[in-house]
Amino acid sequence: MKKIVVAFSLAMAIMVFVWSCRGSNHSGASGASKGDTSTVSSTHASLRENVLTSGEQKALTPDLVIQNLKEGNQHYVNSKLTANDYIGMLHHASGGQYPEAFVLACIDSRVPVEEVFDKAIGDLFVGRVAGNIVDEDILGSMEYGCKVSGARLIVVLGHQSCGAIKAAIEDEKLGNITAMLAKIKPSMAMSKDFPGEHTAENHAFVEDVVRNNIKNTIQSIRLQSPVLKDMADKGEIKIVGAYYSLDTGAVTFLNGN
Repeated sequence: MKKIVVAFSLAMAIMVFVWSCRGSNHSGASGASKGDTSTVSSTHASLRENVLTSGEQKALTPDLVIQNLKEGNQHYVNSKLTANDYIGMLHHASGGQYPEAFVLACIDSRVPVEEVFDKAIGDLFVGRVAGNIVDEDILGSMEYGCKVSGARLIVVLGHQSCGAIKAAIEDEKLGNITAMLAKIKPSMAMSKDFPGEHTAENHAFVEDVVRNNIKNTIQSIRLQSPVLKDMADKGEIKIVGAYYSLDTGAVTFLNGN
């Protein structure tokens, strides 16, 4: 009987000791949690939560937007992207959107458009199609973005070593790709006097066609969209070209912009 009592007492002592340790650890964890909350709150306070407002958009000029994008690209190149509170931004943007620019880019997965310019929710309209070409759907989207929603700039963003450009040079034919690549062929004609081999293996030739394709897309926008041409002629928007380097992440604006 004494043995049972001793065993019971020992078990109770062990239980008390265990619960005491758990209580101590819980208290420490709680203290750490409070400390973490403070840290999180401090970090949270430093995150960007606001989005562009109607008033801020109206105060922008095309040249200011170009400068904003250049500065954002410098942040990207130097790995100093803005820290964003995306959930907070979602709440702020739910009532409306007032982007500063429309960026037409290729579908290439190596060109993360918003990150390239250090932008987030509510900052940009982004259209993506292989070879950054235009059709009536893209043009309609641009007209909505600029005429209806107030964007101040259209950027045609081509990029280094574009697969769609290479496919056009090689005259690939497959399903709907054939008709798509036909829209790039005028850019190849613009490079007809380029010295050297006119092949997809000639890096310099590919890059020349890439740049001419950017120029051709800008011309197509102005020719095929009287709405956007009129806005550009009045100085309400600018339509510019830009080139993205896969090697460095740097964006070069063309035509002196």
